[in-house]
Parts: sequence; structure tokens; C-alpha cells
Amino acid sequence: MPVSRNFKIEEIIPQDMRLDRYVSEFLRLFSRSQIKARNLKAKINGKDVKLSRIVKQGDMLDLIWDDAQPFHIIPEDIPLDIIREDDRCIVINKAQGMVVHPGAGNRRGTLANALYFRMLNKLSETPPCGKIEDSPGETNWRAGIVHRLDKETSGVIIAAYDDEAHAFLSRQFKDRKVKKKYMAIVCGKPNEIKGRIETFIARDARDRKRFAVAPRGKYAITFYKVIKSWKNYSLVSLRPGTGRTHQLRVHLKFMGHPILGDPVYGYSDKNFPCAGLMLHSKSLAITLPGETQESIFSSSMPERFLKIIEKLDRTEGAHG
Repeated sequence: MPVSRNFKIEEIIPQDMRLDRYVSEFLRLFSRSQIKARNLKAKINGKDVKLSRIVKQGDMLDLIWDDAQPFHIIPEDIPLDIIREDDRCIVINKAQGMVVHPGAGNRRGTLANALYFRMLNKLSETPPCGKIEDSPGETNWRAGIVHRLDKETSGVIIAAYDDEAHAFLSRQFKDRKVKKKYMAIVCGKPNEIKGRIETFIARDARDRKRFAVAPRGKYAITFYKVIKSWKNYSLVSLRPGTGRTHQLRVHLKFMGHPILGDPVYGYSDKNFPCAGLMLHSKSLAITLPGETQESIFSSSMPERFLKIIEKLDRTEGAHG
């Protein structure tokens, strides 16, 4: 079923910005690869145009595209560590190992499955139970997850229960008004106590599942501060200035101090061979729907961090 929406370009954009790029990077309706699949068509100021058309501030856009094929989400009663919840949104302290959204090989046990179950309860509907084949309970509802955390990253994440709340929260991420803070245990000791890592990031040409610092790509900036260090490790606070995929992990590898336990960008550590990814979303500052003042949500240091810190204090001794 076709979907149509109207937009006015109010922000200042680059002079050579193509329509398809604007839809992907500024409106964030869908990715560049999805544009073709969704059969996007457009008018600018009332005239049919190609997606390669250059757009400018003040243009009126009329966009029409095919609705996505329903992606069935199965509601599941999965325990969540809830920091804050109301009728519009929910803030969660995500456990390490939980996938955020269903995908190939991960249709069950995700955060989206758990959120849909909770939404059904809020609507006073009886959630399905039993096995899938006995009670499918599938739906085309799309979980209002506003941002993502990698499967092995724990910590604060926010999701919306309705489209309006989702748009309100998403806009803050797009405009970089959200303040995020992460904690990580990294290998080695940075030369400077605090600083910033500023690069371009793109998909790794040798492995499309990975990302890497590249001469051309998306601009990325990360601010860091060493909280505590030992002989061969450091506890660092991280504040991403941009939200690129795997940004913190790529930047710390580029810095020469990969995150301990990172199976993609790090290496096997003889002292902690069983360590999972030591990256935790510590806090999130954002304005909630219906409010005008920013709220700050935080989570305590995970047990896996405390155990490694305790061992390092005992075996290596802190240096700051």
C-alpha cells in the first residue's frame, strides 16, 4: 500500500545534496538501499523529479513510497531492567547479550519482542502464550526503538510506544541533542588523560560486516577521558559526538587501545580470555515526550566491570 508525506526543507544543507541522500541522511526515512526497494517517487515544488535531483533550502517535497512488507514480531514475556516507563516511552538498562531488534537468526528473545509484549499489556489485550506453532501471536507492529546498542553492549536505551513519541525522540538523536555517556575497559594506557578522536568511518572494504577509519566516509568524533588506569589496562569514559555504527569500538581500535573483549575489533587477551565486550551505555540525557526539560537516565556499573576492576586492583595496582 503506498504511503505519502509532505516535507519542507527548513535546514541548511550542502549545495550538492541529492534528493535520495537528503531522504536518507536528513529525513532518515530509510537507508539508500531501501529507497529503491520501496519504489520511492518524488515531486519538488509540485513537479515530478528524479531522485538524483539536487535539493535546496525552502523546497517543498512530496514523497510517495510502497509500504514495507510486514515484519512479524512475536511478543514474549522477557524480564527487563526498567529505569523509567510511562504510556509514551520506556527507558531500559539492557543486558549484555540481548539483541535489540529481530533479524536473521534472531526472531526470539530480542528487546523488540519484550517491548511488544509490554505494549499488548498496556492495551489490555491478552498476550499469547505457549509455543509459536500453538499460538503464533504474530503482528506487523514495529517496535519503536529509537536508537540501538550492539548485542554485547549493555546499558541505557530508550524506546517509544507510539509514532508521535518515536518521532519526537528520533529528532533529538538526528539533531545531536542527546547526550550519551559510555564506560569501557580498554587495553593499554592512552598517552593523554583526555582528548578526542576525530576521523571518517566507512565499511571495511575487506569485510562488509566491519567498519574502519577511512579517508572517505561519514564524519565521526568521540571524546574520551581516562578515569582509572593500571599497568596494561584503563577504564575510560566515552562521549560520542556522532552516532556512527560501531563508532566507539572503531575509534578505540584506531587509537591503539581496543576495548577489552571486543571479538571484532580487539584481540584475545591472555589475562581475561573469557571477557565479553567491556562497553556499557552509562547514561542518556534526553527530553521526553510532553516535557520541556531534559531528563538524565543512568545505570550502575555492571558486575562484569566490577569483577575485572577488582582483579586489576589486586594484581596490577591502580595508577590514577
